[in-house]
Parts: sequence; structure tokens; C-alpha cells
Amino acid sequence: MKPYTCNEYREEMVLVGLRRRLADPFLDPTEKAKLEKEIKKLEAQMGMD
Repeated sequence: MKPYTCNEYREEMVLVGLRRRLADPFLDPTEKAKLEKEIKKLEAQMGMD
């Protein structure tokens, strides 16, 4: 089992924050699309795709 690094923790916390912002019911559609793109990019970087 490989050790869990600070960078991995940071990436997870960024992802949680992005998902929390995406859940905002008053989010502008443009901002929503931007967040979805950022989430997909981060998930791919983390090997979650």
C-alpha cells in the first residue's frame, strides 16, 4: 500500500470544494459548466475517471 501524501489530500479537498460550489442552486449556468469542467479535469488527474 502506498502512503497517502499531502498533495493527494489537497487534491481531495479541492475536489470537495468544487463539488460543494456546484451544488449551489443559484449558480450561474456559465459558472456551473466551468466547475464541471474543472471537476472532470481534477478527477482525471487523480485517476478517478
